Amino acid sequence: MLINLHSEIGKLEGVIIHSPGAEIENMTPKNAERALYSDILNLAVASQQYAEFKGVLQLHSQVFEVKELLSQTLTNEKVKESLIKKICKNENVHFLHSKLMDMENEELTRIILEGYEQEKDNLTKFLSNDRYALPPLHNFFFTRDASVSMYDEVLISRMASKIRARESLVMEAIFDYSPLFNTRTFNPNECNACDELATMEGGDIQIAREDITLIGLSSRTTSYGIDFIIDHFKKLKKTHHIIVQELPAKPESFIHLDMVFTFLDKDKCMVYEPLIMKPNKYQTLHIEIDNGNVKHIHREKNLLTALESLNMNLEPIFCGGNNDVWVQEREQWHSGANFFALAPGKVIGYGRNVYTIDALNKNGFEVLKAKHVLQGKVNINDYQKYVITIEGSELARGGGGARCMTMPVARQKVEW
Repeated sequence: MLINLHSEIGKLEGVIIHSPGAEIENMTPKNAERALYSDILNLAVASQQYAEFKGVLQLHSQVFEVKELLSQTLTNEKVKESLIKKICKNENVHFLHSKLMDMENEELTRIILEGYEQEKDNLTKFLSNDRYALPPLHNFFFTRDASVSMYDEVLISRMASKIRARESLVMEAIFDYSPLFNTRTFNPNECNACDELATMEGGDIQIAREDITLIGLSSRTTSYGIDFIIDHFKKLKKTHHIIVQELPAKPESFIHLDMVFTFLDKDKCMVYEPLIMKPNKYQTLHIEIDNGNVKHIHREKNLLTALESLNMNLEPIFCGGNNDVWVQEREQWHSGANFFALAPGKVIGYGRNVYTIDALNKNGFEVLKAKHVLQGKVNINDYQKYVITIEGSELARGGGGARCMTMPVARQKVEW
């Protein structure tokens, strides 16, 4: 499959996901914050809800699982050795190198994702409060962040927290060596001239159009990280526009741009009104790159006016509805703005955000329950525009929504 992603809404053809496994239960209230969670999840409930989510994706697209892709990639001994070496160096667990190398692919894949328990074979380890020598990847079911499909290439993210760095190493190995994908990767970790503060995560990056990229300036994606992306576009010698939206550092629900803004259709988007539409201190910046140079950087009134200046006119639908700021805040907290487009005007998100779903319905989106779609009670081909609602009471507690849980690799071209 060629990496081919030139919009956020084109008909989905390929997507990478990671079904949550034992790694999300290898967490306690004591280490939840270190794992970047504000709560702990129940695997049985989360798995049931995620299966519903995956089932809907499979009706629309080819679906790839990280676990299967990684296991397949590790059949290449040189790739296996390289990935283990990088993991051991990055997490300072050189003593695990030979043990990991001796493992069969299936077991090694499980260990990379679910963690390796500490062996109490010396005094330091005996006295340590850490249960794991190699911590579980609690956040990996949010596959959006560790890599980003950008047109015909893949950006390997430099994650803001070291606890997630292994996710990027895994995705880099998959895209560089899996026989299933044909692409080039670019990676700030391999850029000698890049500032060490250059971090970026996929939840902050949205491909609006062939010539427009949106990026959130957040607690996870720094200005240095955005500069790295700017430098990459400069090398392409094309005219390109980057719209940067500054985000609050707190609360944690503003972690990425896709928690306050997502594309729904060619002419509609989901927005968290207080931040995106109303006057506030968070800047919107327009960067124009032309023929290898930054032509100008200037401030815009807001994200929608910036897009309008580039002939991309979007009607906003408000997360939480139009009437009550408190309701908007509550639903944004549980990923009420975080929708994933399956095709233009066909989206998926959490049904728990009832005011947001009602706002979509009032704007022409038929509301279809995922369970009814999967049971065959509803035929999605009967509807031109729809929102498929998944049960998300448990998944939402992880701090992300439908867009967060997907890493698309191919979409059909959109006729604007």
